[in-house]
Amino acid sequence: MASPRPFDEGRMTSDIQIARQARKKPILEVAEGLGLSGEDILPYGHDKAKISHAAVTRVGQQPSGHLILVTAISPTPAGEGKTTTTVGLGDALNRIGKRATICIREASLGPNFGMKGGAAGGGRAQIVPMEEMNLHFTGDFHAITSAHNLLAAMIDNHIYWGNQLGIDTRRISWRRVMDMNDRALRDMVVGLGGSTNGFPRQTGFDITVASEVMAILCLSRDLGDLQDRLGRIVIGYDMERRPVTAADLQADGAMTVLLKDALQPNLVQTLENNPALVHGGPFANIAHGCNSVIATRTALAMSDYVVTEAGFGADLGAEKFLDIKCRLAGLTPSAVVLVATIRALKMNGGVAKADLAQEDAASVRRGCANLGRHIENLRAFGLPVVVALNHFDADQESELSEVSRFCAMQGVKMIVARHWAEGGAGATDLAREVVNLVERGETGFQTLYGDEIPLWDKIETICRRIYRASGVEPAPGVQAQLEAWERAGHGHMPVCIAKTQYSFSTDPARLGAPEDHVVPVREVRLNAGAGFVVAICGDIMTMPGLPRTPAAENIGLDGKGQVEGLF
Repeated sequence: MASPRPFDEGRMTSDIQIARQARKKPILEVAEGLGLSGEDILPYGHDKAKISHAAVTRVGQQPSGHLILVTAISPTPAGEGKTTTTVGLGDALNRIGKRATICIREASLGPNFGMKGGAAGGGRAQIVPMEEMNLHFTGDFHAITSAHNLLAAMIDNHIYWGNQLGIDTRRISWRRVMDMNDRALRDMVVGLGGSTNGFPRQTGFDITVASEVMAILCLSRDLGDLQDRLGRIVIGYDMERRPVTAADLQADGAMTVLLKDALQPNLVQTLENNPALVHGGPFANIAHGCNSVIATRTALAMSDYVVTEAGFGADLGAEKFLDIKCRLAGLTPSAVVLVATIRALKMNGGVAKADLAQEDAASVRRGCANLGRHIENLRAFGLPVVVALNHFDADQESELSEVSRFCAMQGVKMIVARHWAEGGAGATDLAREVVNLVERGETGFQTLYGDEIPLWDKIETICRRIYRASGVEPAPGVQAQLEAWERAGHGHMPVCIAKTQYSFSTDPARLGAPEDHVVPVREVRLNAGAGFVVAICGDIMTMPGLPRTPAAENIGLDGKGQVEGLF
């Protein structure tokens, strides 16, 4: 039975207007729908809560439900609507009688005040409370920042008080982090100002979402696993080039204390009062791009269907979700929803953003090359795929027909979804097709590469098979470093490629489906605690900068004390 709209009808012109008119249920009622009691949650006000460690343990994390991955074509300034589709699909599954829970990442302040804006969906397919989710929420990112920087402080403090571990200050790899775009902090010297301020050394900042602590929180199953992983963090090397860990510095216990509450999944709701777990937030262009394992597995134990998303396009987010998260967490997706828009296909077909409103079926046809590449890549993982065409009012029938015809040639269905305008009711056809794919049981999930192959071969496999590169060029020392990590016992790890999200290549201007390009690997980093190796490619930065006109210039409070300009 279709649920009544949980907000006032009428003309509403913006996401935030719709969100503010939502008729939210008390968070205890949302929890009860998942079989949780008042003792199982820790409320943060009336409309959000954390699921307690005790409840997570009681519920268990055996994945009995079906896991649905929502991913997208390569992102463009025109927008694809991946989170909106994730929310709309979750609402639609509940409308057709399935117990569905949504699992997405938390929003970083960096893009909120930079150029991307909020990350809670849009239109009538949103998660609320929208403003809190896009700002401080329940404080998880602040806890991650504090835990990361505590370790950084303990490194320099250990050196100041005699350096008993013999840490080589030239080989300290642990940087500091903050959850804000600030290019001035990328490279710096600390410890200036005399002997009382420590020993000067070169270091820098990354954004919090690129922190290994973020990755560890998102991959840990419980507090014990969290502390073990934190203890394995390699912060640098001693004078004999032996690794020094957070456990060697006795920092893992205090870091775990700072992260104790942050590890508990956050429970909120959609506009249609369906449950959503919003937890963790690594970016997909510079990190592994998925919400937490603990949230996903807990949701799977309480739901028939769990709809989750992976960041940016399928070449980044979906590949990392499948090769890193699913591999390390023992998850098997049942189906994939690949989101596209006519506008984004036009841009991939060579149309300028200013001309997107004009009907242009030919450019859509050209842009479908990008869609087709992502379909091929997802099929390489043995997963059934459906294309969700996120509908805009300006879409023309000739343009929709081009996509439908292309998808038919690829052997996949295209479903026009209108969840932005209609909520879950606009995505019921998509929900039924997802259920159909699941019930047909055609999943033959496999990762792209095996654990046993060398780390460099794993990097090459992704670059050649997913990005269609003709070659991969390592900077001096990269391959020697990978071989050293293999000798140290890290060769079984998956790899996480950090590169631009806008192109299959490392050139963000090369849209569509480029091939025969070369991927330069500038640097590699060992995330021994998280359990993967990061390869930094091209000009990608782990500390982004603000754009020429940052969104922060337009953010403030109105006369009623409400946030404006954030959405």
